Amino acid sequence: MEEQPDEKSSNMRELISKQRVERQLRAEGWDQGALERSRISIVGDRELLPSIFLMAASALGINNILMITPSIEREIYEISCRINPLLNLTLIEGYYTHPSMDVFLNRSDLIVDLTNYAISNKLLIEKCYREGIPLVRCFCEQSGDEAGFKVFSYIKGREWKELEAILSKRNIPSVQDSDIALDLVASGIALEEVKNILMRRPFSRELIRYSRKRPEFNPAKLNICVIGAGALGNFVVLGLIYSGFSNITVMDPDTVEVSNLNRQVLFYDAIGLNKAKALSEKVEKLWGVKITAIDAYFSSETDISNYDLLFDCVDNFETRITISEKCRKGGKLLISGGTGMDAGQVIFYDPARDDRTPAELLDLKEIVEKRRNEGRRGIDPSCLYQPDPSVIMSNLVIGGLMVDALRIYLSGVKPPLIFYDASSSRKLMLLPT
Repeated sequence: MEEQPDEKSSNMRELISKQRVERQLRAEGWDQGALERSRISIVGDRELLPSIFLMAASALGINNILMITPSIEREIYEISCRINPLLNLTLIEGYYTHPSMDVFLNRSDLIVDLTNYAISNKLLIEKCYREGIPLVRCFCEQSGDEAGFKVFSYIKGREWKELEAILSKRNIPSVQDSDIALDLVASGIALEEVKNILMRRPFSRELIRYSRKRPEFNPAKLNICVIGAGALGNFVVLGLIYSGFSNITVMDPDTVEVSNLNRQVLFYDAIGLNKAKALSEKVEKLWGVKITAIDAYFSSETDISNYDLLFDCVDNFETRITISEKCRKGGKLLISGGTGMDAGQVIFYDPARDDRTPAELLDLKEIVEKRRNEGRRGIDPSCLYQPDPSVIMSNLVIGGLMVDALRIYLSGVKPPLIFYDASSSRKLMLLPT
C-alpha cells in the first residue's frame, strides 16, 4: 500500500528535523527528546524580545510552544514558524494581567516570563510556586542613561534572596523601546537556562546581570563588512539592520546545509545556496534592506580599503589570523567574535590604540601550529576537521555582544573584552582593554 501524501509529508518533516539538529546531537549527554517532548509557555509584553526568544527556541527544537504577548515581530514570527518543521505554536495576542488567564498555562512544563510589568511577574511567580512549574525570568530594563537585562531561574524549593530584583518597577504594561543587542544576548542566556532545566542539568544559581550606558550613535555613514554569513553572521546582520545600519557587505564562500539550520535561522529555505547571497536576499525580502553579497574567501589579497569596520564571524583560526593581520596593516577597526558549544568571546580591536590583534590575544597562531604538529604525528587529518557540536545560544549571545560593541564604540566608549561561559553562574565576564 502506498503512503498517503500527508504521511509522506510528515515523514519528510521528521527527517529534515533530525538532520537539522544533528550538530547539537553531537554534544555529550545531549537530550533532544527532552526538548521535543516539553511544552513551554512564553509570556511577553513587547514585540522584539519575545519574537527573538520564540525564534531561538524553535530553532533549538522545542516543538510545543504557547505564547501570550500583545504583538509580535511578523518577520521573525515567520522565521520561527519555518525554521522548525515540527513546531506546534499557539499564539494568544494580549497582556497577562489576570489570574483567570493562568488556565492557558496549565499544561506547561516550564514558563518563560519576558514581561516588564509587575502584575504579570507576580501572577507568574505565584502560579509557578503553587504548582511547581519551573520559571525562567528574563527582562531588559532601562533606567536613566543605563540599560541592561536580568535573567533568573527558579524551581520550587529554591529560596529566593533577590525576589525584588526580578520584579519590574512598573506595575502595569507600558510602551518601551526595544534594544536589539540586549534582546539577542538575553534571549541566548535565557534559552540556555531553559535547555538546562528541561534536560535536568545544572542551571545558574545566581541572578545573571548585564548593564552598560545606553549607547547614542549615528549609523548612517558607517561602511561595514561582515566576514562569515553563518550563525554569527546571521545574528550580527540581524542586529545591525535593527540598529539602523544599512551599508553592509557580507562575505562567505560556503553553501547552506541542513545541519546549519539549528542556529543559522535565516536560511530555512536556502539549502544548497551560497550563504552570503542567501543572507542578502533574505534581508531584502523581509526587511527591505539591500546588502552586498560576496561569494569569496577572505584572504591576504582581499581589498578592505572601502570599509570603516569589519566583523570577524568566521569559524576557522587561519582566516581569523588573516583578518587580524589585514586590519592591522590597513588600519581598520575590527570586532572579532568566536563561539564554541557553550562559550565565546568578543574582542574590539582599534589598530591606532591596541598593540595586540584579536588573533594575538587568543594565541591563534600557536593553536594552529599545534594542530598541524598533531596531524604530522599520525592523527588522521579528517578527524581534526570534523564539525564541532554547535547550538544557537552561544551564537545569539556573541552575535548580540558584537553588535553592542560597535554601538558602544560609536557612543565614545572603548568596548570591554567580553568572555561568555555557559557553564558559569554569571555567564559573562567583562575585562577592560
